[in-house]
Amino acid sequence: MAQETERRTRERLDPEVFDLPVEKMRAGYYTDAYFNHTRETLRADGRRPRVVMQVFQKKQAWLGGMDEAIAILKLCSDDWDALTVHALYDGDRVEPFETVITIEGDYTTFAHLETVYLGVLARRTLITTNVVGVLRAARGKQVIFMPARFDHHRVQTGDGYAAFVAGQMVGAPIGVTTDEQASWWGGRGVGTVPHSLIASYGGNTALAATKFAENAREGTNVTVLVDFENNSVDTALEVARALGPRLWGVRLDTSELLVDRSLWDAMGDFKPTGVNERLVRKVRDALDRDGFERVKIVVSGGFDAEKIRSFEGQGVPVDAYGVGSSLIRGSNDFTADIVLTDGRPSGKFGRRYRPNERLERVT
Repeated sequence: MAQETERRTRERLDPEVFDLPVEKMRAGYYTDAYFNHTRETLRADGRRPRVVMQVFQKKQAWLGGMDEAIAILKLCSDDWDALTVHALYDGDRVEPFETVITIEGDYTTFAHLETVYLGVLARRTLITTNVVGVLRAARGKQVIFMPARFDHHRVQTGDGYAAFVAGQMVGAPIGVTTDEQASWWGGRGVGTVPHSLIASYGGNTALAATKFAENAREGTNVTVLVDFENNSVDTALEVARALGPRLWGVRLDTSELLVDRSLWDAMGDFKPTGVNERLVRKVRDALDRDGFERVKIVVSGGFDAEKIRSFEGQGVPVDAYGVGSSLIRGSNDFTADIVLTDGRPSGKFGRRYRPNERLERVT
């Protein structure tokens, strides 16, 4: 298992990186209407309370979205210079109810941003925490972040960065599948020869893989899906023979509703559907017997932290895991409370000012 490390540089991303819709955020366009009305009420009454806003969540988690939340405050509040903000960093491990950020200043200058920065923290922390879970389960093997097709395209950028932060914290490799997901840190999307290309060549996986390799940009790790004909062993060998040293790996992606043809004579004492231990071992053994020991095996299709832990516990010869929708499921909700008003305690019953010495002043 890869040793977890605190790799953060203590540098935050420049607010301009996030390409925020600043004017709409300043206007409260993305804000719950009651916060906009609250702000208008205070201004109409001439009331400008100086408050301490405190933000927390209720789980053990790995923090994500903090730099983005700070960017929202910097670019979209009425007067950033008049605010005093202390915060943790992206990638910090946080405990239940631990304060992750405090905002001190005239409430009317940032009341319209609560919905937005809480939403950012919730989404990015969910992704970062989920990715840390699968990276730990994978014991240092590469995980490919593959949920782009399961969600709206506008979430790709921040989700990809949240996955990258998780990889930095755990000290394990993480790949993403779109250039947009990799844009905040200057990376690139990775991927495999898809079923659509194979279908475009009449179902001939080896031919499709050859054409893909001929046109791939330099440095691409050519990886080929080998389940198109539901015969992963034979297809993997065909592809390996066709591409030779140009082939980096094969990807097993058998549907949970199907049994790969290579297992039809072996059923009876294990669950044969989908990508399972027996299938991976059969592909590995076949490749090794034919002299393709260097060809990697990537698995995907229904993988989450639990299934990865099971594979690793059994010593299944997998080199990388592709993980999709499980990485964007769940919740990591954040709450914001005003806990001090004009220097006096003002939190609702059950909430109080909870200082956190780990917070650092944001400049």
